[in-house]
Amino acid sequence: MSQVLFNLGSLSSSHNDTVVLKMHGKKQTPEKYYVGIDVGSASVRAALVDGLGTVVAHAEQPIQIWEPQPDHYEQSSADIWAACCSVTKKVISGVDASHIRGVGFDATCSLVVVDKQFQPLAVNCEGQNHRNVIMWMDHRAVSQVERINATQHRVLSYVGGVMSVEMQPPKLLWIKENLQESCWEKAGHFFDLPDFLSWKATGVTARSLCTVVCKWTYTSDKGWDDSFWKMIGLEDLVEDKYEKIGNHVLSPGEPVGKGLTPEAARDLGLPEGIAVGASLIDAHAGGLGVIGADVKGHNLPCENQPITSRVAMICGTSSCHMGVSETPIFVPGVWGPYFSAMVPGLWLNEGGQSATGKLLGTRHILETMQAAGHRINTLFLCGGLSKNPLFVQMHADITGKPVVLSKEVESVLVGAAILGACASGDFASIQEAMAKMGKVGRVVQPNHEHKRFYDKKYEVFLRLVEHQREYRSIMNSF
Repeated sequence: MSQVLFNLGSLSSSHNDTVVLKMHGKKQTPEKYYVGIDVGSASVRAALVDGLGTVVAHAEQPIQIWEPQPDHYEQSSADIWAACCSVTKKVISGVDASHIRGVGFDATCSLVVVDKQFQPLAVNCEGQNHRNVIMWMDHRAVSQVERINATQHRVLSYVGGVMSVEMQPPKLLWIKENLQESCWEKAGHFFDLPDFLSWKATGVTARSLCTVVCKWTYTSDKGWDDSFWKMIGLEDLVEDKYEKIGNHVLSPGEPVGKGLTPEAARDLGLPEGIAVGASLIDAHAGGLGVIGADVKGHNLPCENQPITSRVAMICGTSSCHMGVSETPIFVPGVWGPYFSAMVPGLWLNEGGQSATGKLLGTRHILETMQAAGHRINTLFLCGGLSKNPLFVQMHADITGKPVVLSKEVESVLVGAAILGACASGDFASIQEAMAKMGKVGRVVQPNHEHKRFYDKKYEVFLRLVEHQREYRSIMNSF
């Protein structure tokens, strides 16, 4: 396989605008393609994937973030959609668009607000309507989430007993309490960002089971719980039969409407009517791409085990550990269990550390160290107990099991593309793509010579944690 690099320097000076095409020999025969679009915290990526699961082309473009005050992070849905269109046009430029069968979106679980005419509404006191997205990592709703958690409502048992400030109910309550006239009363729809993209592409306001189950307290068997929304002061949503937050829910990958609308097709550079799959949250698209990896031939202990014995670790702006089970597992402090939110018919649990990459400044540190010629070791960030994060290396598994690594960009993007394949009904292509895509990128074997050293480091870390708790107790007794 030859690889051709196209540098779109004429369009932008940013290295993020590079497109890579992988060519299978000199002659290209017509085949089926799928487009996966991944919206991360700071950039949008797109990939063109063929029926065998090979990433034929990919492109990336940054998106803007506003931080008007501490703990407030906002974006623009128009800016995000424009970036989606830009990267899509780039990745399809090397193929006949008539061979593209489906499109899939994944995105961060940010909150998008539009009015009754689907125009952006300001989520800020400045009245800047183009800033209509409260990012997932926004922490403005601390007071609201504390009151929600104090209710001890039964739906909280499905998020580890305590709802996160980064989920959508506290953000909605913050909008009602702080932007009643300018936003809450004018709002027509509150979307999770992945669902906004599906609507933008199809004109259908259906929500994904992934988003509403994981971030909005929806359950696949009972739907919305009226008593929860009334208890927290958002009875308005119940009264309009959940029109604003979604009363039509689809499984991830299920076809949305009649595919791309004429307007969306023009924006994206794709033919009208191409199938669009119900979306996924970005971490879940990565989890789908990783947890089903084909591990044969690497002499791994999980080779002949079901996927319920695996854990996927997704690293980006945050880090997330994801596992699936056949029966629901309730663990205090661990998100879930979420039924069919990622893998149909299985329960999902999530644990991890929010904003690890964001706080650590991973990309800046890595680029700086590489430029200086330093050797890079993997660092993980532990916050939680302190506003001053502790930088620690992850404690080694005492069993000495190897770690399977996959390219994060490709696993997420191909996971999104598979949604498009599901929506198009090309199930043979899906099986081939999953088999090809789910190959192990690299297997890292533990170095037992260093285990004793890192065991000591972990002891130091635990001692620091105890000291931190002691210091907190002292200050709380002031």
